[in-house]
Amino acid sequence: MKIRKVVLLGSLVAACLLLLTLQTRGYGWVAGDFFAVVTTPIQTGLAKASRATFGLWTTYLDWKNVRAENRRLREEVQELRVRALRVSETDDENRRLRRLLAMQENLPLTTLSGEIIAREWGGWIRSLTVNRGRGDNVPRLTAVISPNGLIGRVVDVRPGVSIVQVLTDPTSTVGAHVLRTRTPGIVEGDPRGTLRFKFMARDGASIQSGDTLVTAGQGGLFPRGIPIGTVRAIDNRGAALFHYAEITPAVDYARLDEVLLVTGDSQRDLTAFFPTGG
Repeated sequence: MKIRKVVLLGSLVAACLLLLTLQTRGYGWVAGDFFAVVTTPIQTGLAKASRATFGLWTTYLDWKNVRAENRRLREEVQELRVRALRVSETDDENRRLRRLLAMQENLPLTTLSGEIIAREWGGWIRSLTVNRGRGDNVPRLTAVISPNGLIGRVVDVRPGVSIVQVLTDPTSTVGAHVLRTRTPGIVEGDPRGTLRFKFMARDGASIQSGDTLVTAGQGGLFPRGIPIGTVRAIDNRGAALFHYAEITPAVDYARLDEVLLVTGDSQRDLTAFFPTGG
């Protein structure tokens, strides 16, 4: 190992002396060419290594910047989605409230607006809690409606709130008739959380799928002409005294937010004030 070091050192010294001698005797160009031959590969290698290192560093910085930009863009997109959702919810709420207010102003009876604050579930919605109670002079059995139709009746009045029994409750019954044919009957809540229309067998031929049912207005509890639902299917029981029709409710209780409580005279025909009327 020592001999190699001595030989390498001697070679370098000899080369330097040779270059110095050539330069002093006027052969400096030979020394320059020799130096260029020796150093050019080294310089080329160093330049390539420098470019490669700089390229890697630039690529890393670009990747880092792109990653940060993507993160920022994702955050902006998420924020825009939240804003759009809020705007959509606000628009929906404004549309519902305008519709409710227009209905309240046009109806020929006294009503009190209320907001749904709770729902009782039993496999389906059985009752709703409205933020109107004794302090608002809400009487028991008050009819509760929406711009789409009948919701139910108040069955319990408490301080600040009232409990509304919806039509799909199995203990709910409402006198009704088919709007097109005036076929009378009773709309009952079904244990499955649906509605059915019970009518005399002799009137079965006059009922069709898609017919609209409205309140009959008998008994003074519900005003006449409020939509209840539409006939989905007819259960023909042959020679039985009564037939039944399955009803799709006019109101989606799960998506209901605002209601009107009929606190005044209910002896009115409201057929012309709902979309099914006319």
